[in-house]
Amino acid sequence: MVRLLAALVGVLLVAGCATLPDESQPAAVPQQELGQITNPDLQQPPHDLDPLTIVRDFVRASAQPIGNNAAARMYLDDVAVKQWQPSKVMNVIEDQFNTVYATGGDQPAGPNDVVVVVRGTALGTLDADSSFIPSRSTYELKLLVRKQPDGQWRIVNPPAGMVVPYSDFTANYVRVPIYFFAPDSTTIVPDLRYVAGKPQSGLPARVMSLLLAGPSDQLVGAVRSPLPEDAAIEGNVVNTPDGALVVPLAGVGDQTPEAKKLIAAQIVLSLQAVTTNRIRLLSDGVPLVGGHEDWLFTDVPSYTSLASPSADQAGLMTSGGRIRSLADGAPIPGPAGQGNYQVASAAQSIDGKQLAIVENLGGRQQLRIGPFGGQAQPVDLFGGTLTRPTWRPTTTADGTAGEVWTVVDGQSVVRVARTPDGGWTGQAVNAEEVLAVGSISALRLSRDGARAALVVNGQLLVASVVRTQDSVTLRSPRILGAGALSGVVDVDWLSQDSLVAATTMPSQPVVKVPIDGLRLDAFNSSNLTPPVYAITAAPGRPIVVADSGGLWTASDVGEVWRPHPHSVGSHVAPFYPG
Repeated sequence: MVRLLAALVGVLLVAGCATLPDESQPAAVPQQELGQITNPDLQQPPHDLDPLTIVRDFVRASAQPIGNNAAARMYLDDVAVKQWQPSKVMNVIEDQFNTVYATGGDQPAGPNDVVVVVRGTALGTLDADSSFIPSRSTYELKLLVRKQPDGQWRIVNPPAGMVVPYSDFTANYVRVPIYFFAPDSTTIVPDLRYVAGKPQSGLPARVMSLLLAGPSDQLVGAVRSPLPEDAAIEGNVVNTPDGALVVPLAGVGDQTPEAKKLIAAQIVLSLQAVTTNRIRLLSDGVPLVGGHEDWLFTDVPSYTSLASPSADQAGLMTSGGRIRSLADGAPIPGPAGQGNYQVASAAQSIDGKQLAIVENLGGRQQLRIGPFGGQAQPVDLFGGTLTRPTWRPTTTADGTAGEVWTVVDGQSVVRVARTPDGGWTGQAVNAEEVLAVGSISALRLSRDGARAALVVNGQLLVASVVRTQDSVTLRSPRILGAGALSGVVDVDWLSQDSLVAATTMPSQPVVKVPIDGLRLDAFNSSNLTPPVYAITAAPGRPIVVADSGGLWTASDVGEVWRPHPHSVGSHVAPFYPG
């Protein structure tokens, strides 16, 4: 009777599982997939779908990583279900895409096989390190669809690199800033990554996995992590009954107290996008930071003070060869405001204490640097054109360090560094990768110093700033909004991870773009008179743009531009510190 009962139970279990999809071979679950459901309760596709619909639904289901891409496997034949091993690289395309039958020799002769072509516009790829790399291009994928013995069509050759529409990607993946530090200061630097949104309980573990793996490929060498290479998670990142999220670390116990505080800040700030719980940081079972076991986001001190203009820095503008205040339109004190220099452009250091000035001088331009309100000494740097200067953030609280960048004649990126005797000397920056795209007409260093935004041949680029003992290099430039954004004339940093740009495009004279270029938001163009030729922005400040009618301000994409109360003269160029 026992054996008979067991046999009956086995028959019932097999019958109950008959509609479940086949599973791939067992595999170790990486840290970022901890807590994911391996057998989600999915319904089979509706009966008698045509091959075009099968492929379209497969593409949309590919954005769901849960259960080893179980939703997408529903559209594969039995062999492909078991053999498909999609890579971590994912192609993101526009929502509007076509599925059409292949023609000519690409189409099999037999009645049970058809080739379906997916055609769309690629926006870029989600790389293996979970960062998005923009690369707008035409996308095409050919899939073989075969009629199964039960009469249903299924895909035979799923691609290793999945393709997903933008809306499905953003619905299933969460953008998370993973935080690292500037190489020579305690200023935090965000590294944008995308992690699977479901199951939600596993989000903190997936974020911690990325943090422990280090910065994305683009930021390698541009940032540092206080976490040692052998740091790891000892156990699981889980919520406790008392409402804390436990992060059990191993391999960090021998770090200095100061390094442990930086590690705590790095973890807490990186997790703030995925949890509201208290974060319990443990190292080998004891609090990571002595006397401070549980952390709230408000417990972390500011690590952006050296990269943020103070509230009393209202911003400046150049007008008629002089520098004036954006606060009241009055000339600033000293020779730069009195017209002693024919100011073509200028930049104020983040602490507000210094000015870098590009001066028109006898048919060419020269750089001057000096204290705000004082004499600006000439620097041995000349050219037919010099781009508006940009300041590297100071690395010490007293503001004595300093470095100014500019581009000479569109081809030579130069950083002008302070010398021990108080002078300034220019040194070349390796910008070969950027110059391969074209001539540089604008350059703005991020206020954390890890990146540079550039306008190159009317295109918007972001590159990392990699420093070694002997050189400084602009590395891994990426074009943002390629194909959708052109005629860019100026750019500035709205925040550490987003830019605003001015363009000659009548339909979108001002745009906002994240530093990974995944999307592009056009500002309201009401009241502007294109072309807009200058723009400035800073965290917590209104954006200021200049067009033929003067200066205009707005704080958000949907706002109507308002006249700036202190627009003075023609061809005014505003700038915030940085």
